[in-house]
Amino acid sequence: MKIGFVINDIATEGAGYTTVRLGLAAESMGHEAWMIGVGDFIYDPDGSIHALAKRAGGDHEDNEAYMAALKGQDSLRVSVDDLDVVMLRNDPAEDASERPWAQTSGILFGQLAAARGVLVVNDPIHLADAINKTYFQHFPEAVRPRTCISRDVHEIKQFIESENGHAVIKPLQGSGGASVFLVRPEDGPNVNQMIEAVTRDGYAIVQEYLPEAAEGDVRLFVMNGQPLMHEGAVAAFRRVGGGEDARSNVSAGGHVERTDVDERALQLVELVRPKLVRDGMYLVGLDVVGNKLMEINVFSPGGLHIASVHAGVDFLEAVILDLQRKVRLKGHYGRTIPNAVLATL
Repeated sequence: MKIGFVINDIATEGAGYTTVRLGLAAESMGHEAWMIGVGDFIYDPDGSIHALAKRAGGDHEDNEAYMAALKGQDSLRVSVDDLDVVMLRNDPAEDASERPWAQTSGILFGQLAAARGVLVVNDPIHLADAINKTYFQHFPEAVRPRTCISRDVHEIKQFIESENGHAVIKPLQGSGGASVFLVRPEDGPNVNQMIEAVTRDGYAIVQEYLPEAAEGDVRLFVMNGQPLMHEGAVAAFRRVGGGEDARSNVSAGGHVERTDVDERALQLVELVRPKLVRDGMYLVGLDVVGNKLMEINVFSPGGLHIASVHAGVDFLEAVILDLQRKVRLKGHYGRTIPNAVLATL
């Protein structure tokens, strides 16, 4: 099986990233893993699509050695038609400031690849709808905290007042816990600065504060519309913020703990499953606080290796095995099954 992993840029990819670990897992299982930056695609005059991609093989001690080998390789011109799977793992939010052209490049070339019969996950047609957090608002109200989306200072402050001075403010488009603020009743004098910090680059999403957030949130992985399970274990872990920091993201200084997935989280999966499946969202990360979802990460949910360590099973392997299964199905059915259907089948 040949898999093309689409990332923001090979030069800036970190050795600990989930995509790098997936690439090494695929190589270790006897597959070919090609890394493709969103700026490395080529649309040829004959309508074919190529990419300047890198492959390092699987004979490496760990993901650090694998990533070093990848960066040391020369790029090769690879036909996308020769790939069995294209996995879109770039994060558009990372390119918002410096490379705005790159935000949608992976999606657009993913759509072209899918049109040529290549299996693309997550489905690129519906990923275009999820470029910012408004996608979250299309899920049932029962799974979402109360929310206001605005750039108007008065509207935002009015919402915060309606929540008795407690709320969370964050950018409508963003990731990794950047520019996320917890507003408390005593923060009145600083609210204007918080709002300004978020809205200077676009809309703010303001959500009710969930008291259980003080205990962190649970990152729960969903694959094919079901909790990702392997050898009887569920891929999940708890993220806890550092000190008084409202952000539980590991990249923002939080730490992780083992957790059990309770019935409330499973009910949330049940409620979001229909839309995730319809939209071809193969692998996503749900951020759960109590009985609500704070976010749905459909682009590049990270932390699969963390879930693997805490559960004692290899969830990276589970993803590659499932892609193998899809490729076998595609071999039998050809292009008679739409990409969005096969993506979550």
